Amino acid sequence: MIRRFHVAGVLARLREYPVVALLGPRQIGKTTLARQVVRAAGGSATIFDLEHAPDARRLAEPSHALAPLRGLVVLDEVQRQPGLFEVLRVLADRPRTPARFLVLGSASPPLFRQSSETLAGRVSFYDLGGFSLNEVPSREVGKLWLRGGFPRSFLARTNTASTAWRATFVRTFLERDLPQLGVRTPTATLRRFWSMLAHLHGQTLNWSELGRSLGVADTTVRGYLDELEGALVVRQLKPWFENISKRQVRAPKVYVKDSGLLHTLLDIEGKDELDGHPKAGASWEGFAIQEVILRLGVRDDQCFFWRTHAGAELDLLVVAGRRRRGFEVKLTDAPTVTPSMRAALDDLGLDSLEVLYAGAETYDLAPRIRAVPLRRIWTDVLPITR
Repeated sequence: MIRRFHVAGVLARLREYPVVALLGPRQIGKTTLARQVVRAAGGSATIFDLEHAPDARRLAEPSHALAPLRGLVVLDEVQRQPGLFEVLRVLADRPRTPARFLVLGSASPPLFRQSSETLAGRVSFYDLGGFSLNEVPSREVGKLWLRGGFPRSFLARTNTASTAWRATFVRTFLERDLPQLGVRTPTATLRRFWSMLAHLHGQTLNWSELGRSLGVADTTVRGYLDELEGALVVRQLKPWFENISKRQVRAPKVYVKDSGLLHTLLDIEGKDELDGHPKAGASWEGFAIQEVILRLGVRDDQCFFWRTHAGAELDLLVVAGRRRRGFEVKLTDAPTVTPSMRAALDDLGLDSLEVLYAGAETYDLAPRIRAVPLRRIWTDVLPITR
């Protein structure tokens, strides 16, 4: 599958920055996308795979190997040779930028930190997720929700094969990938913690309670969460609060980013199991939030949830400059306007509120409130930049 949306996004970044870092978990399709970018860009291109011994040897002296190159240079699995960032800083500062660099890495906190510090002002980070609704037929929204967006999971011949692939991924991710990324937390501890987060998916976190369950301090729990969030498999949605008269919740909500991995951690295999599961609504909510963020083209630090102690809440608040857009997610065929929605409109000063639901038609529910089928988000919801 040609991922045209992401190809265009990466090419746009390469026109603006000498270095673009394409980040995501293993098996998400970074290498495949990079090759599609190379074909779309045309011109000369050189590809290095640092897991391939001959390529790694060629880069033993990176300045000597990279300085003569022109056009697009792709460096795959760059976290295996972090010293490359110092060299890229020098090469990125050359007059007229004879080469641009697309570096691919399995995301981790140390990689983010080192690359952002070394290449400040020269690098743009592009987080790659799995398949989204703009990449699959609309009739397959249920399949994408159940299996998630990892290519091998979504494209598997059967649900059983998809489930088996995801179970293997979770095991190898915890046992091999995270340790290679510098994560030192024991595998069994992270597996238990990730499973606990799956059962808390869509809920606000109580750090002390989590710590007691694991027998560790709440600060240690925050470290575990940072490790999984840095590896791009978990999302923390921060609370929005401001000076209004109502008391507001200030703890973050947590989501497993990929719905397929969530279902694996919850031991959900088929659609019938999912439909009857207590976490079905929360799973749909996380699935929709992931799509909204991608569709709007906003950063994670522009996204929040809002909840008051009196019960009013909003699943997703996107704040970009002076614009504020709200989103509610409902696993229903017939959403209605609730007092909570009206409170969010008034208290937060929303430009609009869109209710993403499981039906088929877009229609107005009330002034500034629309019902939008999730499957039509890419046609009926405008990006935040417009």
